[in-house]
Amino acid sequence: MDLKEIQNLIKFVSNSGVAEVKLEMDDVKITIRTTLESSAPEPTYVQQMPAQAPAQQIIAAAPVAAATPVAAAPVVEDSKFITIKSPMIGTFYRKPSPDKPMFVEVGTTISKGDVLCVVEAMKLFNEIESEISGKIVKILVDDMSPVEFDQPLFLVDPS
Repeated sequence: MDLKEIQNLIKFVSNSGVAEVKLEMDDVKITIRTTLESSAPEPTYVQQMPAQAPAQQIIAAAPVAAATPVAAAPVVEDSKFITIKSPMIGTFYRKPSPDKPMFVEVGTTISKGDVLCVVEAMKLFNEIESEISGKIVKILVDDMSPVEFDQPLFLVDPS
């Protein structure tokens, strides 16, 4: 079962309204749990055990849309900030290695070309450089977290 099939399964389960689905095949075990929250939906997490393990386990929590319409959220003054997004799928790292300091922190002033983080994809560590100059306002992803293509990573104040 490949990642695309798993993503399609998650979408199907979240749209069906079921609370939990378990699927077991030869070497793959999948559990999909959905939660119904009126506040912000939980992100989807996919965890895969190392290949040398006899069985892989993937756990996903997909949000389910509320049945009743929700009032519009108050407008946050994020319009002046620029979002730096992930150019690929992989694992997000804030440090070049475990014993080194973080690339950037909230409040760090960055210039175009500065390395902000590393995204590991298929055992390759790709440095993500800034396309803009400014100040880091918010870091939107936890260290060592999986990220999707085009997922927001940082908010930058360009002024």
